[in-house]
Amino acid sequence: MALLEEPIKEALKLRNYINGEWVESKSEQILDVVNPATQQTLAKVPMSTRDEVNTAVEAAKEAFPEWRQTTPLARVRCLFRLKELMEENFEQLSRVQTMEHGKTIDESRGETRRGIEMVEVATGIPSLMMGYNLEDIASGIDEYVIYQPLGVFCHIAPFNFPFMVPLWFSPFALATGNTFIVKPSPRDPISQVRLAELIDEAGFPPGVYNVVHGGADVASILLEHPDIKGVTFVGSTKVGKGIYKKCGETGKRAIVQGAAKNFMVVMPDCDVDRTIAALMTSFFGNAGQRCLSGANLVIVSKDDAFYRSFLNAFVNAASKIRVGYGLDDSVQMGPMQSVDGKERVLGYIEKGIKEGAKLILDGRKPKIIGDYPDTCFLNATIFEGVTPDIAIGQEEIFGPVASVMRAENLDEAIEMANSSNFGNAHAIFTSSGKSAREFQYRVESGNVGINIGIVAPMAFFPFGGMKDSFFGVLHGQGRDAIRFFTESKVVIQRWF
Repeated sequence: MALLEEPIKEALKLRNYINGEWVESKSEQILDVVNPATQQTLAKVPMSTRDEVNTAVEAAKEAFPEWRQTTPLARVRCLFRLKELMEENFEQLSRVQTMEHGKTIDESRGETRRGIEMVEVATGIPSLMMGYNLEDIASGIDEYVIYQPLGVFCHIAPFNFPFMVPLWFSPFALATGNTFIVKPSPRDPISQVRLAELIDEAGFPPGVYNVVHGGADVASILLEHPDIKGVTFVGSTKVGKGIYKKCGETGKRAIVQGAAKNFMVVMPDCDVDRTIAALMTSFFGNAGQRCLSGANLVIVSKDDAFYRSFLNAFVNAASKIRVGYGLDDSVQMGPMQSVDGKERVLGYIEKGIKEGAKLILDGRKPKIIGDYPDTCFLNATIFEGVTPDIAIGQEEIFGPVASVMRAENLDEAIEMANSSNFGNAHAIFTSSGKSAREFQYRVESGNVGINIGIVAPMAFFPFGGMKDSFFGVLHGQGRDAIRFFTESKVVIQRWF
């Protein structure tokens, strides 16, 4: 096997980035950041103290007035420099993600590219932030709307996309004139450290962007801090509901992306080969650790012929997925990010068996490419005979497990999807425009795919979500993000 290029050569000692300086934490609680494929320690990350969090908020608050008064063009020039630096460091940024998270290098490169696209879209802020006006709303009186930044915002980041997800929010917040604090996931915070290094190099003024490491305690301090104007969060629905409630109690704006249970509906008139390829990425990409992952595969078939032939093709393709260390270009699926993540998935597999679902592809004894410990590895797993009312059919597993269901017709498939508490990213595979329109019209999902397995909105569209998958009014990305990070000031004027 060829030598794999690893950008992290020895264990790092991570520091906070506050007010333009790298500051060593005084916390005595230090956690290990572990490569899930090799089980080697990549870094030591501190769980920051209350004083350190407060210092970061204060720095962001003090930086806000001057940053707000900086012209949009000048703010955008910092973003243009950041984009150039991200492009120059593209491969290293991607490899860091693979090392700390476990995803394949191709998946990491895709994540890096999506992050860069967020910055690219935010550079359009001189146009995106424009208000609107109307003369003579009454005799000699004009009225207009100005979009103004609010102050300090923060992001509580998930572990599954450690580089990209904070970038759903931070470029838009910075471009509109706000200041920002990121609390990375302590599981894989190195990506955000690397990004902050580039932000520093790009010339953003001190205090405009800050990174504070920590876990739930640090998140709570940010949520309760009176100088935080808004919070963005991506993670579990249970935690998200608590964050949304806290933001309501403290008068903060909130974008809260929660869990998912996505239904992939396959019609008999689909392009089978292309559908199978899309489903492999949907269900097993990122080892299933994606809020856009396929979870329930609904095969619409009145007879056994199509159902059985499609299911056999699906199982056959999944059984051939090459699992191993993501820096190996031949690998198609990496490990789970953590031991407890793997244990959670194993628990759901046991639940599925006990609930009567048929295990037709068992990934619990993984075959791994290369000589790596199986600590976090799983292979693709598939259940047949699943119904929406059992645990594996209704709860988010967040791992490489597919639950196969069967429907007599499209109406039944849509009813299955709509019976879920979640509404993040459902999709249909069909060659019928009628079926596609019926699905997109009726299905209760914030993101809808038509022959698309991973329904990931581009940076200039909002990242949707419904039901228990989203809490808030405005979403991340695109014009929604511009509105979230600004307040509408209405001016009515008359001159004598």
